[in-house]
Amino acid sequence: MNHSPDTPIGPAAGEAKVVPVDRLAAKPATAIRPRVIAVANQKGGVGKTTTAINLGTALAAIGEQVLIVDLDPQGNASTGLGIERKSRSTSTYDVLTGAAPMRAAALATAVPKLSIAPSTLDLSGLELEIGQERDRAFRLRHALRELNSAPGETNFTYVLVDCPPSLNLITINAMAAADSILVPLQCEFFALEGLSQLLKTVEQVKTTLNPALSIHGIVLTMYDSRNNLANQVVADVRQFMGPKVYDTVIPRNVRISEAPSYGKPVLVYDLKCVGSEAYLRLATEIIQRERALKAAS
Repeated sequence: MNHSPDTPIGPAAGEAKVVPVDRLAAKPATAIRPRVIAVANQKGGVGKTTTAINLGTALAAIGEQVLIVDLDPQGNASTGLGIERKSRSTSTYDVLTGAAPMRAAALATAVPKLSIAPSTLDLSGLELEIGQERDRAFRLRHALRELNSAPGETNFTYVLVDCPPSLNLITINAMAAADSILVPLQCEFFALEGLSQLLKTVEQVKTTLNPALSIHGIVLTMYDSRNNLANQVVADVRQFMGPKVYDTVIPRNVRISEAPSYGKPVLVYDLKCVGSEAYLRLATEIIQRERALKAAS
């Protein structure tokens, strides 16, 4: 039976319906939506995973509840946070195929307030499995929509998505789910060429899948001040992208390279090394941009 807005519904026409207080209290609260930042670049070895791990650690250190979503079949983010392969019984592959919710995959790390949804090699076959499905580009978005809906669970405030080194369906899922993209860019000769390809993909995703997507910023990585080419790349990228490039530049640093083999972020492995100091400055910049974005919205 359909009712118009003016049709009285209740014990009797004209009589106000009393709703018990306990029923009002039982009404489910709206889930808090986390900020989702995809760390993406189709080139390998540019510092995506290192940036995701250490940015997540820095955000957790200032009180944010952070989830890193490992979408690289190699699982380096998971290994770098000390998650052994035998512990990955539920992975991001299970989440994207619909076999498990994101909460079931999330594992606590040794860093307080930092969790990770680990990946396994199964993820490399995902495109063949879901490539013909109508919602194939939105699997991650759907999974994250339910992330903070569990009663009694701590709500995540940030989700950092570590993307694979390619512009495939997995990366498209990350872009379709993200509020913004953080691009690590190695200070090398072909850096701008790779960046232009990534920017085209971002524009295509904005047009077709996620109109709200933006470039959060570009972080220059593996910088060696003694290398003239590196200095030229920094100058070229800043000229090309302007204020989108973070002021902080991540240097080449042996401690950054060593930390993953100990299953730790460099911020935990050696807080006082130049690599850690750089990632702390980067986190400060990102938080400042986040505050500016929130104030503008």
